[in-house]
Amino acid sequence: MQLGDIVPDFTLKDQNNEDFNLYDIKDKLVLLSFHPLAWTGVCAKQMQSLESAKSEFDDLGVTAVGVSVDTIPSKKAWAENLGIEDTPLLADFWPHGALAKSLGLFNKDKGVSNRVNILVGKNKEIVFMKIYEMSTVPNFDEITSFIKKERKKGREL
Repeated sequence: MQLGDIVPDFTLKDQNNEDFNLYDIKDKLVLLSFHPLAWTGVCAKQMQSLESAKSEFDDLGVTAVGVSVDTIPSKKAWAENLGIEDTPLLADFWPHGALAKSLGLFNKDKGVSNRVNILVGKNKEIVFMKIYEMSTVPNFDEITSFIKKERKKGREL
């Protein structure tokens, strides 16, 4: 997938076994923050940073979620371990990595998704996408800055 592509609808369970459906989110942007695996250092920092940025994302009208190929029980234990209370952590477990595969983000050699941030616009089009090195923690300021810059230009995302 690339900028301008429409993200197909999907439903995944979060760490609390609640359904998250992309197309149920109306009039908001959605940040899909893909990370390879729970219980790893860089992924933990990525999800903790996402949780820390929640209020700023809320102010900008963004629903932010973490996504990986882990199971729901693993996501729940991990969220509790990290102190993540407000950010949905979606389980793209079965079929294994189906969402990541459908978006072209699955790393076949490692059996996990790549580390990628995708900002989905209100019309479900990709408006921002960045692929990161596996060892790099994404900086969410680049996403908030992008949103503010685009809105300053008068662009509706």
